[in-house]
Order: sequence, then structure tokens, then C-alpha cells
Amino acid sequence: MTNQTKIAVVTGSNRGLGYAISRKLSQIGIHVVLTSRNETDGLTAKQQLSGEGLDVNYHLLDVASDTSVADFTQWLQQTYGKVDILVNNAGINPTAKSEEASLLTVQLETMQATFNTNVLAVLRISQALIPLMKVNNYGRIVNVSTEMASLSTITSDYYPLAPSYRLSKVGVNGLTVLIAKELHDDNILVNAYSPGWMKTDMGGENAPFTAEEGAETAVYLATLPDGGAQGKFFAEIRKFGGPIQLQW
Repeated sequence: MTNQTKIAVVTGSNRGLGYAISRKLSQIGIHVVLTSRNETDGLTAKQQLSGEGLDVNYHLLDVASDTSVADFTQWLQQTYGKVDILVNNAGINPTAKSEEASLLTVQLETMQATFNTNVLAVLRISQALIPLMKVNNYGRIVNVSTEMASLSTITSDYYPLAPSYRLSKVGVNGLTVLIAKELHDDNILVNAYSPGWMKTDMGGENAPFTAEEGAETAVYLATLPDGGAQGKFFAEIRKFGGPIQLQW
């Protein structure tokens, strides 16, 4: 690793989509810091990728904890002195719960827990790591969202109601736009994307595509050239054969 090597942080990267994103970034020469709430799982993922000859590291991180984020940020500062890429992948989806079929039955405790992990945690880690991007006037932030959060299509789509998950990702989209607006004079590009329905623990075995396919747009956005898209919402590349923007 040289001073020019890009440093990427991928949250929730011990399995599924986060693992696939980390693998693809590493394969193109980016040094990836894997993170997870469970240290054993995270170290296993690191060992697997290192066994493929990929340049990765690991650190424990609970994005919903102020203390954990502060410890992680201090470690990054001491170890690398910068961060170039942040992929906000960690999240939860309680849609399988029966009460999530209706706004009249959704449990506010479930919605609050979903917002804490899917929205507030994205803001928390972004607040912590953006200063480490400003060190070199370079950054790429990729927020994992969903087409289910598009207000333009929400009244006519065929997805489940899933109020906790949908509204949390609407919040992620809002954060994306606001952070991008605030950083419009910096070379820090902030975008969101929908990875689609994938064969992961969250998506289940009936999903039509793999996590590796879902990772493609994340890698595209994480490696945008200077002057690239800012504050936009993208579909998964496999759906249209290229990087297509979605309506908010």
C-alpha cells in the first residue's frame, strides 16, 4: 500500500452485499477496511478475502453507537490519517414481521430501531469520517437505499408496504441530498443507490440476483471521477445495463 492507495470503509461488510462490495473494491486495488458489530464474523470475512490475496483490514464497528464510532474514527486517523471512500451499507429490514404489512399495525418501537440503524447511524458515521476525507480534498460516499424509497413511484409500485424499512430509506435519500448540498464546494461526491433484490440473508433465496451483481453500482459510485454525479439516486447497473439515475 502506498500514499496514493485509496482507503475505503464499508459498514456491515462481514457478509452479503457489504462483503461483495468490499471484495470488488479490493479487486481493483483499493484498500478496504471491513467492519461489523460481531468481531468473530468480521475477522472471518477478512481472513477469507486475505486468502484471495486481497488487501483488506478489519475493525469492530457498531454504527449505532457513539462510542464505537468514536473509537473507530480514532483508529482510522492513527492507522491511515485519511479516508477516501465510505459505503454506508449496514442496515436492518423488519419487513418480514406481520405488523409491517400496515401502517395501522406497525410497532413504533420497530420503526424507531430501524431509523436508528438505517438513518441516524448513516449520519453518525458520515459526520465522523467526512473530516478525514477533507484532509486530501477527496471523498466518495455511497448510501445503500432502495427503489421502495422513491416518492415518485411509491404509490404505484408492487413492493410490500413495509413502512419501517421504506421510511427509513426515504430518510437515507434525504440525508444523501442534504450532505451533497453541504459538500458542493468539496471534492466529496455523495450519492445513493438501490442494489435491488439479492440473494442475501435480508433478501432470501428467492431473490433473482446475487450480492455480487448488487455491488456493481456501489463500486461505480465509489470510484466516480472528479466532477461526477453529486446528490443523485441510481438504480442497480444490471437492471439497465449501465448507471441509470432514478427519480427521488
